[in-house]
Amino acid sequence: MKQAKEGDSVSLHYKGTFEDGTVFDSSETHGALKFTIGKGTVIPGFEEAVVGMKLGEAKTVTIPPEKGYGTHKDELLIKIDRKELPPDLDPVVGQRLEFSKEKQRLQLTVVEVTDEAVTFDANHPLAGKTLVFELLLLEIEGEGE
Repeated sequence: MKQAKEGDSVSLHYKGTFEDGTVFDSSETHGALKFTIGKGTVIPGFEEAVVGMKLGEAKTVTIPPEKGYGTHKDELLIKIDRKELPPDLDPVVGQRLEFSKEKQRLQLTVVEVTDEAVTFDANHPLAGKTLVFELLLLEIEGEGE
């Protein structure tokens, strides 16, 4: 039976949870995920888990931060004086904000708010987290097929 390998385009259903079972993402919301193995469009651990899967196969894989969104880096915590922020900005802890500068977009999470400053976290929201994915391989399209 055909197995998924580098260069193949695959389609699969998935459910992503934290170790405590909390769901953070699912193909039920977005529809089946399609990507080409080896292109780096999904996190390394996810891609590695799909390699070798057979059509119709289901499996559960646990992905450590190093193979997911990386470890949480304290140097990506940014403290900004409130005087430097737009006056109409009323930040709330947990809020996600997007800043654009010269064709670059930076997504930040508000982690602390005081009268003097706001601390933002530029880490990916899933950085430092162990992720558990339930996978079901729906389709494999090899090169030249």
